[in-house]
Amino acid sequence: MLSFVAAFLLAGMARAADVPSGPVFYKDVLPVLQRNCQTCHRPGQMGPMPLLTYQNARPWAKAMKSAVLAKKMPPWFADSRYGPYVNDRSLKPGEIETIVKWADNGAPEGDPKDAPAPAVWPEGWQITPDIIVQGPVMEVPAKPKNNVVEWINVVMPTGFTKDTWVTSVQIRPEHPEVTHHICTAYVPHSPDVEYGVPLWLDKERDEEGAAIPEKGPTFGGTRLAGPAGSARSAAIRRGSAEDCYLPGNAAADYRTINAAKLIPAGSDIRFGIHYTPNGTAYTDHIQVGFTVAKEPPQRRYVSLLISAPTDSARFAIPPNAGNWQAPPAEATFLQDVELVFMMPHMHVRGKDTTWTLEYPDGAKRVILDVPRYDFNWQLGYNTSIQVPKGAKLRVDAHYDNSVNNKFNPNANRTVYYGEMTWEEMMSPFFGVIVPAGSDASKLIYSPVPFGNGG
Repeated sequence: MLSFVAAFLLAGMARAADVPSGPVFYKDVLPVLQRNCQTCHRPGQMGPMPLLTYQNARPWAKAMKSAVLAKKMPPWFADSRYGPYVNDRSLKPGEIETIVKWADNGAPEGDPKDAPAPAVWPEGWQITPDIIVQGPVMEVPAKPKNNVVEWINVVMPTGFTKDTWVTSVQIRPEHPEVTHHICTAYVPHSPDVEYGVPLWLDKERDEEGAAIPEKGPTFGGTRLAGPAGSARSAAIRRGSAEDCYLPGNAAADYRTINAAKLIPAGSDIRFGIHYTPNGTAYTDHIQVGFTVAKEPPQRRYVSLLISAPTDSARFAIPPNAGNWQAPPAEATFLQDVELVFMMPHMHVRGKDTTWTLEYPDGAKRVILDVPRYDFNWQLGYNTSIQVPKGAKLRVDAHYDNSVNNKFNPNANRTVYYGEMTWEEMMSPFFGVIVPAGSDASKLIYSPVPFGNGG
């Protein structure tokens, strides 16, 4: 009898020893991944490895621990003292502790029965489109001259026969590995438009692929090029960048703020496309997905874009400058608006950026501070700030053109405003809400209309 009791106690102790005392994958870690990581870390998205299952995540346990302790993942670069940021996806201290303890304890699996239901993700999309508009099919060469494919403009029809209020937009390249960005604008149909015909602006470039300021503007310009006989449509020049695909910022969703964007009947889509070749030739088919409002909205979302001066006299980063301050990008609001979205945009030498709102009474408020800008993650910051008519927005930025910047391709040259990744930009995107009937063409005044070539 004694031996039976001893055996029973030993078996119970063994079973207890098999039960991990700390966090386990299915019960503790997987919910964190679903909320904060799987948007990017799943097949076909930006994350370099999927994190959907235990088998996916287990080999990366130590790397996950390092990334969350350093706050590199999930990517979030805004200073929490400002804002507010309603889409802050940085991990809470308890979530960081869960992943750290899980990795330190050998990344135990736990009981699959404790797992939450799998997150349901749209196949290949971050939204579930009601309408998919077919964009152009583009050829990306493996090794063009100086590894440069100039920005390409292509016009395609929307097919919208009536005014359409869209509640989310996603631009989807087939090959994101060579897609630097794709931006769209909705432009009135022009009778001379040739759909699907690529047009671009030729520039004189040096052996490193940088535009030569003595040969013309390094950004923008007027010398349209394209296939022989193409119409050089005026639609190429109309409209701003309304929606963009960028690394880390693939879709715009206005449903969370009860708003929609108006695309007028008969509009065409102008695609502004920038590819960065990687040594392999691709045929890239672009699509745009929309969700559509069932009823006309009360709140209209409007996309806006401003820029620092683009001319080489005012925007020229000296060689080996580790903290060069760009001339600011500025705008004055001509109506009352609700500011709901902010997204800095620079290239690989971008270091930091600060957005300041000056009210009509002279009071100033920092509304976004990104002390460590990362070109690889073009993040948008959602907010809710009431901005009165007459307020001014000023965006400042610094650049690191020194050898201390590991992304810097050449610290020994002057860097100008330009279109390639190895040139520079300073073009803040932002979005506002106005009443549905507002005139969206008269919301701001900016002294530097984006893309004017200086």
